[in-house]
Amino acid sequence: MKNRVLKYLFALLFIANSLNALDVATIVATQENQDIKKVEETNTKVFGSHLFNGSFKDNTTHIYNPDYTIVIGDQIALKVWGAIEFEQVLTVDSQGNVFIPRVGAVNLLGAKNGDLVKILQASIQKVYRNNVFVYADMNNYQNVSVFVTGNVNKPGLYQGLSSDSIIQYIDKASGINTEYGSFRDIKILRNNQIIKTIDLYDFLQNGKMDLFSFRSGDVVLVENLKDYVFVEGDAQKPFRFELGNDLKTVFDLSKFAGIKATTTNAALTSYTMNNKVSMITLPASKFSKTELKNGDIVSFIQDHNAVNMKIFIQGEHNSLQTYVVKKGTSLKDAIALISPNAQTNLQAIQLYRKSVAVMQKKLIEASLRELETLTLTNSAVTKEEASMRASESKFILEFIERVKKEEPKGQVVIDENANLAEFTLEEGDIVNIPTKSDVIVVQGEVGLPGAFTYNKDYHIDDYIKSAGYLNERANKERILVIKANGKAERFDASMFSFSSAPKIDSGDAILVLPKVEGKTLQITGALTQILYHVAVATKVVLDI
Repeated sequence: MKNRVLKYLFALLFIANSLNALDVATIVATQENQDIKKVEETNTKVFGSHLFNGSFKDNTTHIYNPDYTIVIGDQIALKVWGAIEFEQVLTVDSQGNVFIPRVGAVNLLGAKNGDLVKILQASIQKVYRNNVFVYADMNNYQNVSVFVTGNVNKPGLYQGLSSDSIIQYIDKASGINTEYGSFRDIKILRNNQIIKTIDLYDFLQNGKMDLFSFRSGDVVLVENLKDYVFVEGDAQKPFRFELGNDLKTVFDLSKFAGIKATTTNAALTSYTMNNKVSMITLPASKFSKTELKNGDIVSFIQDHNAVNMKIFIQGEHNSLQTYVVKKGTSLKDAIALISPNAQTNLQAIQLYRKSVAVMQKKLIEASLRELETLTLTNSAVTKEEASMRASESKFILEFIERVKKEEPKGQVVIDENANLAEFTLEEGDIVNIPTKSDVIVVQGEVGLPGAFTYNKDYHIDDYIKSAGYLNERANKERILVIKANGKAERFDASMFSFSSAPKIDSGDAILVLPKVEGKTLQITGALTQILYHVAVATKVVLDI
């Protein structure tokens, strides 16, 4: 009996633990979905979202509105001249009247602003029939209270003038909620009846806005977002757009999104009711014939087949520096385009390529991320060690920020034995023809970094002696010789004599990297590797 009870308890514990694990998994999955949704929402720009940034809500102007209905408390500036002289600001009293001396009470409640002069003149001319002239104007409008509700960020009751626009009232409510609010379906209700429907796309696209006279108790209702599409690719406005009578086809969308003049095609992704995704490519000629459906994603693209490409041949020669050549042009063909001179060094041709620079940048960034992780997770046992680690971490993080600013040159090393006729150039390649140089550059951890004249009998140690010898911070294991054509050769002076070092030719550079000390083995290795990558990619020795 006792054994059965224990088995039963263990079974319950197992079930409970399994349920807890499922709950945790569910929570994690739900959180991940929410995070993905947040990212998607953050990356989705909504056409018109910039409209409500608070610039409208505090600006109120008195605009003449002939349809404004006079209410109690309104102030009217009245001027009468001719048979009588009278000028005064009159206030509409609680019974809807204004009082004019010798004329009496004139009822204005409910009258339209456009009829104001006519009503007052008719009343005054009952007493003064001839030679009387009347002018009247609204001196001050009463505030009205308007409800703003629906899909706005802060629904509520807001005060303003009857002549204020619907944009001002929505701005007072902190704008339309861009997740599920419509910019194209905004209704104004009075006494629970729809009296006007507003499409803000008319204002956003063409600056058109109908004048409308609000009354206290009116309701501005922002309806739900219904049919919409997304724009990606080569467009000035890669936003989410709402469909409407003026936005039905891909051509309509191209005008709203402001596609670039070089756009040739559109990739249309649609989601069908049978749980399938339809993806088609449309040429520009079919934009006007293709209707959009709710949820479509349209990516406008350029798809040109270039026959030629542009390259640059810089440096020491007597020819042009920019050339348009056919695709497939070799480096040998490109060099044949130039006219060399006495100083042209065709033995040390340099090639710089954008894609290589991007790759070098990514490699350095990956190393920096690894170094940053090692630095931030480096633990300490004692208080003194923790203090030392904190100081060290700050120093390394500052070094990481400095490295991020360095831009690799993207040099492709052209070996002296390479067949230039088989090396094909790419769009934007820079071929640099260096000048014949009698200078050797020595930089990094030496006493006097600088440039020194080339001596055919000198070895690497002779140039280092000329530069004041290696200093105490020099990393003898990491001495680099960068050849004129970009080739990097590493020399370990701690294991080999200087006589076994790479041969130094005119135009070469000697880089002495700094020694990394005082860090953990992993951090030391990462720092050393980064210094090496940066030196090869940029020909610069960073201090640390």
